[in-house]
Amino acid sequence: MKKLISLLVAFLVIGGLAACSATSEEKADTILIGVNLELTGDVSVYGVPERNAFEQAVSEVNAAGGIDGKLVELVIYDNAYDQAKAVQNTEKLIEDGVVAILGSATSGMTMAIAPLAKENGLVVFTPSGTNSAVTMDGTVVNPYVFRSCFIDPFQGQVLANFASNDLAASKVVIMVNNGSEYSKELARIFTEQLNKNGGQVVETASYADSDTDYKASLTSLASKDFDVLFIADYAKNAGLIIGQARSTAGLETVKIIGPDGFEDPQLNDLAGGAQNVSNVYFSTHFSSLSDNQKVTDFVASYQAFTKAAGKEEPASVFAALAYDAAYMLFAAIDAADSTDPQAIRDSLESLPAFSGVTGDISFDALHNAVKPAFLIELNNGVAVNATIVNP
Repeated sequence: MKKLISLLVAFLVIGGLAACSATSEEKADTILIGVNLELTGDVSVYGVPERNAFEQAVSEVNAAGGIDGKLVELVIYDNAYDQAKAVQNTEKLIEDGVVAILGSATSGMTMAIAPLAKENGLVVFTPSGTNSAVTMDGTVVNPYVFRSCFIDPFQGQVLANFASNDLAASKVVIMVNNGSEYSKELARIFTEQLNKNGGQVVETASYADSDTDYKASLTSLASKDFDVLFIADYAKNAGLIIGQARSTAGLETVKIIGPDGFEDPQLNDLAGGAQNVSNVYFSTHFSSLSDNQKVTDFVASYQAFTKAAGKEEPASVFAALAYDAAYMLFAAIDAADSTDPQAIRDSLESLPAFSGVTGDISFDALHNAVKPAFLIELNNGVAVNATIVNP
């Protein structure tokens, strides 16, 4: 696909490039790509690094001459983790004439804008929307929605297998957020796979998304006979649960596992300090612990790019997923040899296996990414080990 794949490799070692955008005289030779992300609000920790990575990728490709001689320009809107704003942003981006949309970061926002993508024949490419329904239109695939991350059923299975095989767990208790589809789906898939493995969920404790005090549930769970506690939620709630579990008699050192929602720099603070975050494991899409040269180069280049922009941030999983999504979209545009949205969609769907910083990626028939997962072990709040699990 011409030069885009080689550009990915070449620019992983370049940091601190100034962002490039087209001048008014160059607009006719500019490729407009929309960005619809959660840049403020409760989950901005996901959206902000994704925006940084999109900007980094655009800076790199523009510094090399763009795609077929055309510079790439991002049109960025903040949806503030609000579905109505996400829809409004999409309508604006369509009016702006973008050829595709990168985002949103979360499943709910992506599903909110998916009908507009189909109605207007415009690709929506989420780096991190993991709910299995994201790429679906009822019982069939939405032809315009893609993702560069694996889906929740996959990580639910991976976590159950990890509990059974690596942690030797035969009995598990689950804490599930009854206000979150993400949490409920993970709990369901995990339970099904654990049962297949010969294990047993001895108790499932539900709570509301707004809850902050879990002591009563944890005290009750501590009386059960089990090996592992699975918290099927994002860090906002999971961090509080971890901290309160460590001060509950019988749960001080219990093994705790969770999904990619644990990937949050605030996890230690939410848990009451890094000292509470040991014997904690979670599934994710990327690890900077990898010794793969592509990964180490990306980590260095992302840090250099954000430092030059005055942000100076470490390379997170969301940045890595977004970086891969951007380059996959670039590759599709390049291979299509066109900026027609329908041609880009067709090209993306038929894109060969892509070697990215989060692993080798291909699409299945439902536009889900087929790729490996990482199981991360935390000790005193620090990632100390990463185990790769292939699909």
